[in-house]
Formats: sequence, structure tokens, C-alpha cells
Amino acid sequence: MPDSTMTLWRPCGPEELDLVRASGWTAWPPRLPEQPIFYPVLNEDYATRIARDWNAPRAGIGYVTRFEVDRPFADRYPVQQAGGDTILELWVPAEELDEFNRHIIGPITVVAEYRADPTS
Repeated sequence: MPDSTMTLWRPCGPEELDLVRASGWTAWPPRLPEQPIFYPVLNEDYATRIARDWNAPRAGIGYVTRFEVDRPFADRYPVQQAGGDTILELWVPAEELDEFNRHIIGPITVVAEYRADPTS
């Protein structure tokens, strides 16, 4: 089965996580008008950096989530290198997110949370 799925991570804040929870841990919420792309990332370290260094300071808490997607479907989205060698993302157009969600296998799980430093 490892070749049939792709593991992805998604850093998010509390509002997005509440919407994922409301879906029964099965789907990502629609993008906002100013968010034309849904971008899950390909490694936990990169997701951790975003959740800890960006989401937590702005929203008070940041989460790292992990989920599996049907690999043949996910392979339609080329891997984007958004920075260094490990800064890798899939760019899913917002209008394709419903179809992307239908190809998630199993639940979306929270694997880590980071709280803002109250002294910052």
C-alpha cells in the first residue's frame, strides 16, 4: 500500500482545524477568495516550521496535520520547490479541492501543536 498513497502534511491554525474537525476529519475547507491554491507539503519538518514559526505567532497556536492521498491522483500535481531542497509543496488549485478531498484516504490527523510564546 505505501506506493498507492502519498503522505502529505498541512500546517494550519485553529480556524482551519475547526473546519477539518467539522468535516469528520475527512476534508479540507474551501479556500478563501484570496487563496487560489491549497498547498499541502511533502515533509513534516517543513510543516513544523510553518506551524511553529508562522501559524502559532499569528493565531496563538499552530498545528501540523498528516494525511494520505491516493498517489495516482496526487501525481497529477507536480511537486513545487518553494525554497530550499526540502521546501516542497503540492499546489492544488482551489477549484479542484473538492475532488482532491475525495481522494484522501483515512482521516486527517493532528501530529503536533505549537503555542505562541507569551513573552514575545
